[in-house]
Formats: sequence, structure tokens, C-alpha cells
Amino acid sequence: MLLPKKDILLIKHLVLNKSAEAHKILANLHPADIAQILSEIKNGNKKLFFQMMTSSKAAEVLEEFEPHDRLSIIEEMTEAETIKILENMSVDEIIDLFQEMPTAQAESLLRKLPKEDYEELKSLLKMAEDTAGGLMTTDYVYVFSDATVSQAISDVRQFGNKAETIYYIYVVDNNKHLKGVLSLRELITAPRDKKIEEIMHTNVVSVNVDKDQEEVAKIISKYSLLAVPVVNESNRLLGIVTVDDAMEVLEEEDTEDIHRLAGITPEEDIAFSKTIWGASRKRILWLVVCLIGDLLSGKVIDGFSHVLESVVALAFFIPVLMATGGNVGTQSLALSVRSMATEELTRKNLFRFIAGETLAGLQLGVICGAIVSILAYVWQNNAQLSMAVGLSMGLSLILASLIGILVPLIFRILNIDPAVASGPFITTIVDISTLAIYFTISTHLIDVISPAVVSTVKEVLA
Repeated sequence: MLLPKKDILLIKHLVLNKSAEAHKILANLHPADIAQILSEIKNGNKKLFFQMMTSSKAAEVLEEFEPHDRLSIIEEMTEAETIKILENMSVDEIIDLFQEMPTAQAESLLRKLPKEDYEELKSLLKMAEDTAGGLMTTDYVYVFSDATVSQAISDVRQFGNKAETIYYIYVVDNNKHLKGVLSLRELITAPRDKKIEEIMHTNVVSVNVDKDQEEVAKIISKYSLLAVPVVNESNRLLGIVTVDDAMEVLEEEDTEDIHRLAGITPEEDIAFSKTIWGASRKRILWLVVCLIGDLLSGKVIDGFSHVLESVVALAFFIPVLMATGGNVGTQSLALSVRSMATEELTRKNLFRFIAGETLAGLQLGVICGAIVSILAYVWQNNAQLSMAVGLSMGLSLILASLIGILVPLIFRILNIDPAVASGPFITTIVDISTLAIYFTISTHLIDVISPAVVSTVKEVLA
């Protein structure tokens, strides 16, 4: 629940005026609420908030922001203030922040951190950003398989306060190879003299350090995990990926797919463009593609201009045919991309899916074709024209369904992100094919619709 506007104004007033009461209020506020207030504060004044909080609280608040927003906040602080906050942040969040910084700035801060943190972060920064290694944290709890429950509980008490989560206790051997896992509940309720290897679960779901971050997030979601261990090729435990980080990845990937489906080039560094060119460049690629496609549509119309001049009523139905076909194509595209993203669409059910969508397109074509045919007859009182419009609608919707399904599937086979088959791209293809169908059918029926233009049409086709 968002803070009421009046509370935000009061807290802002107290902090900006350096009131003694502000310290106590910020200490009791949830980090997310403080982040909400900071999002409404102008740059230059945000540092006052952080100066009134403890380093641990400041770290929690900073972690509420996206990495690129954290960078602008840190730029207001001194290096010493930044170091204190970094020492209280989780490892994975520091990595995200450093990846946004200029290399020189990141290395300068890195060298001033405690030696053990420096070595750990240095190795993690070498990991690819979009893999399990780049997403994982090393703040976790593990115990040795040959330890007793009593010894393990003692280790959890000693190191648990530094861990990002202690709901899962990972079990390793003396070389830190992953052997098993058990929950905190199972640990504290087990007899104290039992060995950990006697009560641990050996069937552990884990991911390789080089696994793509989206696949890691899907594994966490599939098995309903709070965290998943990350191992190397020799099954040595390197870290864990927690569910909150996984959900952020899925959100980023979903946002990227939505942008692509809308014909907008995704940009990872900014959520909203701050310049006119920044707003334009994300959309220009597909708009140019669609512009060329629309010119091709115009070329199709131009090729049948003599027909339109003779039977002007044909032009009345071009918008509804193109719009309806585009809508059906985009709907099929959305279903296809989602089915692939959620892995509901597999090789086993591929042909069933294509057949089902084709039949759906057929049903939509029959229904919409019948409706537009009846309306065309009522409007123009011409049975032949009504037949041409209705038949064109039916065939174009079947084709639109197939295009919406097959284009992303072909992209998938070619190892191209299916979401690149954007809505505008599909719509443009469907527009061209719809016009071709409409004028082809109308041409074959033209001698019935208007015998006077038969010779003109034949000249055009020749």
C-alpha cells in the first residue's frame, strides 16, 4: 500500500529541514516506503535522507531501486558514504550496481572494500551478466555432511545473519561439492546427535553457473523454490539465486517481449526515455519496416486501380478487411509467443496447435465473413459484391491465423527471439496478403459484378 500524499509531504518537510524527529521516522519506515518518497525528491536532496539513516537501513533502501537509479543516488554521496552502504548490501545487488558504473569508478570502489569482499566480487564480476553466475549471491548458509545437527545449528546461528535466505540449508562435503539440502525446519526439529547426511535430501535441484538467467527463473517457478543452488561443472557450490531475483528477471523478460510485440526495440538501461530522440529510436526500426510494407500494400491497390475506378464500392471494404485480418494475426501471434515462452508448445503438440489455430481462424472467417457479407448486401444491394467481400474476409482470416502462428515458429527454428515477430510486422504482412486475396477474388467475380469492366480487367491482368 502506497503512503498517503500528506504523510509523504510531512516526511519530506522534516528531512529537508533536518528535523531531529526525521531520524526516528525513517528508522521505523519500511525501505520500500522510503524509496517511494525518494522517487519524488529532486536530485541533490536525496543524500539528506541517506545521511539520516544507518548504513544498513540505507543499503536496504538503495536495493529497492533499479541499478541505473541507484547510480544517480550514489553520485550525490561521498566515496566514504558509498563504501559504508556497499558493505551492508547483498553481493548480487552490488554486482548489479557495479555493472552499471563506469569501469574506473567500479574498480576504485572495489579496491576500498574489505579484502574478502574484494576477492569475491572480483570473481563474480567476471561472470556473464545474463547467466546464473551473474545473478547469484554468495550470501547463503551451508553445512558439512559429516557434521551433527547440533554443530550445524551452531553454524547457522553464526553465519545466518549474513545470508540472504536461511530457509534452505545446503549440504556440502569437505571440497564444497553439493551433496544435499534440508529446510531450516527439518534442521531444528531433528535429533541433535544425528548426522546431517542422515536427514538431508540428496535429490537437489541445481543450475549450472553458465545457465541463462531466464531458464534459472523458470526452474525456480516450476519447482516452487525460494532459492536454487548454483554449481560449476564439477558440482562445486558457488552460490544461490533467490526467488526475488528470479521474479525480477521474469519481469524484465516479459517487459522486453511486450516491447517487441508492440514493435518497440527494448532498451535495458532506461525504463522511460528522457529525450525526444530516446523515445523515437526505440520505435523507428519497426515503423520503417511497416512503412515499406504499407507502400507495398499501396502498390497492390495501384495494380488494381482500374478495377476500383470501375467498381468504386470495392474500396469501401478495404479498411474493414485489413483491420480484421490484422487483429486476428496479432491475436494468433500473442498465443503463439506465449505458448513458446511458457513451454506449453512442444514438438509433440506442434501440429495439433497449428491445426487448432487454423480451425479457429476458419470459424472466425465464416462468422465474420457472413456478417460483413450481409452488411455489404444491405449497404450496396449487390449480391455479387457481397459474395466477394464475405469470401475475402473468410480466406484472409484463415491466412492471418496461420501467419500469426507460423512466423514466430519459423523465427524460433532460426534461433531468433519469436517476440521479434512484432504485432506491426505481422499486421503489415497480413495487410498485403488480405489485399491480394480481396482483389484476386473480386477480379474473378468482376464479370458478374459489372460486365462493363471485363475488358479493362483483362487488359490489367495481361
